Amino acid sequence: MYGLLRPFLFALSPTRAHALAFAAMAPMEQWALARRLFGEPVPPDPRLTVRTMGLTFPHPVGLAGGFDKNAARVRALAALGFGHLEIGTVTALAQAPNPAPNLFRLPLDRALINRLGFPNDGAQAVASRLARGMVSVPMGVSIGKSRLVPLDAMEPVLADYVASFRAVVGVADFVVVNVSSPNTQGLRALQGPALARALFQALQRENTGKLPLLVKIAPDLDDEQVDAVVDAALDEGLAGVVATNTTLSRAGLITPPSEVEAIGAGGLSGPPLHARALAVVAQVRKRIGKERTVIGVGGISSAKDVRSMMDAGADLVQVYTAFIYGGPGTVRRLVAGL
Repeated sequence: MYGLLRPFLFALSPTRAHALAFAAMAPMEQWALARRLFGEPVPPDPRLTVRTMGLTFPHPVGLAGGFDKNAARVRALAALGFGHLEIGTVTALAQAPNPAPNLFRLPLDRALINRLGFPNDGAQAVASRLARGMVSVPMGVSIGKSRLVPLDAMEPVLADYVASFRAVVGVADFVVVNVSSPNTQGLRALQGPALARALFQALQRENTGKLPLLVKIAPDLDDEQVDAVVDAALDEGLAGVVATNTTLSRAGLITPPSEVEAIGAGGLSGPPLHARALAVVAQVRKRIGKERTVIGVGGISSAKDVRSMMDAGADLVQVYTAFIYGGPGTVRRLVAGL
């Protein structure tokens, strides 16, 4: 069915197509009967169960942060078979997207470029829509820095992240600290070891219930920078690392360079990112040891890609771009392939 609908959806702008998809999922979000009729449940298989961070995941394939920024379709997405969900990224202050156009398809590469910049209703408003246990799979929330908070002093930045953490700590099964989006000016500086350590310490002081806390890192860090941020996460007791966010690189694209140049800035996701994401996952696993959690993200579009991530050291994986191109049956197809 999605194969028939996709040409129509792809004839629309990515933003309009996303809004239409969310509208189509509204009945599934609201009514259990619609979830039973139109869901894509994944048959349970104990061989695929993952236990990590004190949580049980029915299988390793989850939804990456960025798709449901405002927790508007949590029940519907769970009904599509995801083994876990990551909601957000949310910020303490509600904020609009960066100026349009801000989302682009590269069909020849089955890739996306976005420069959305954490649009969301604010951490408190998003948290009000959530409750721990509202879906049958683990649910994480990604938190980021509000656009209006400058980076020229660290204390306001720490307070901003802490405010988001306080808002979501009671409704999330785990929290992901996003310091790696390329679409919030200066954000990636927080991956530096000194700033990262200060941020992790501030969040852990609030984390009295010891909720699993992970950091999401960029694929554009060099090996030394990856090791430094992983070491900071280890030292401050984080549960693990999400590797990776979108990339600024445009290497290896089939899309004509003139088209890519016309799109301009933004983070690239999809298959062109996979090789680098795989390398970062392997490096993170080697550095972080066996006990902490690694979530692999980047260009996963087949069961072979899932397996390669897990062979490199990922406990779990997340998809986003493959879901856009593959539609509602994506998770079922990936898990069946495992």
